[in-house]
Amino acid sequence: MRIKVFAMKSVLSAVLVGLPLALGATAATAQAYPSKPIRWLVPYPAGGGADFLARTIGQQLSTQIGQPVVIENKPGGNTAIAASEVARAAADGYTVLSADNGTMVFNTALYSKLSYHPDKDLTPVTLMGRFPMILVAGPASDAKDARDFIAKAKAAPGKISYGSAGAGSPHHLAMEMLKNTAKLHMVHIPYRGAAPALGDLAGGQIPVMMVDMAAGAGFIKSGKIRPLAVANDKRLPQLPDVPTFGELGFKGVETAALVGLVAPAGLPADVQAALQKQVAAAIQHPATRQKMIEFGVEPVGNSSADYAALLKSEVTRWHQLIKDLKITLD
Repeated sequence: MRIKVFAMKSVLSAVLVGLPLALGATAATAQAYPSKPIRWLVPYPAGGGADFLARTIGQQLSTQIGQPVVIENKPGGNTAIAASEVARAAADGYTVLSADNGTMVFNTALYSKLSYHPDKDLTPVTLMGRFPMILVAGPASDAKDARDFIAKAKAAPGKISYGSAGAGSPHHLAMEMLKNTAKLHMVHIPYRGAAPALGDLAGGQIPVMMVDMAAGAGFIKSGKIRPLAVANDKRLPQLPDVPTFGELGFKGVETAALVGLVAPAGLPADVQAALQKQVAAAIQHPATRQKMIEFGVEPVGNSSADYAALLKSEVTRWHQLIKDLKITLD
């Protein structure tokens, strides 16, 4: 019996002696992060809003942490290809992903099978920016304003089409929300990205679409397309004369592309906190913030907990709509 007690005391002593060393190693790891380049995946081609956001914030982030931030574009699979790669990466804070509504909210409702699951495989870090949606019309539409367009669409069910940046994109679901609220029946024409859709809109091949200011600013400023209404709770500073849908009597038509930063599941809390702090600081840097606003992005940089709570509420909101409308992409 004495031998057993002595053995137990020896093991306990060894554990207690080793504990400070283990805690010290953990603290050293937290203090050392980041100590090497960060790989930042963008699930869209170069040149789009998500790409602009990653490169603008990433440049400032690199300056702050003294390490390279390498932006890598990996489009495809309605963002699932890049999301799956990040989900499989080491949970050490050195592989991160720009994730929008499609990645974190829509895909799990739109696909019966998905190569990743946002809740199980990804860790929310911070919401970087909001891209409010705008209903815009091209030369193929003679609508004078949003009310006139909605009246014309109601009078011709199934005869008016609309474009989007892709099936299941925030642009697509924004129009579905308007259709559901205003009781419209329109034909969806999905494109591979906002740029080709805007090209056809300006060229008269499609009459209308939902677009964010970041993607559509050049076409709007040149007069090639006309903004009719914004899907936001307030008017946009870039378009002070364009009413919100709420002002027009269509309450609840408020939607934006929400682009956040996520990392693999299992990310240590101290690394998550350090990453969130640095990215939020980069977003709030005056030069970065001004670039985002000028591009048509509403800067955010909230806490990881607030971002996670927002995603949860968005899932509740959008999954019900997607289910009610029976939208699937399988």
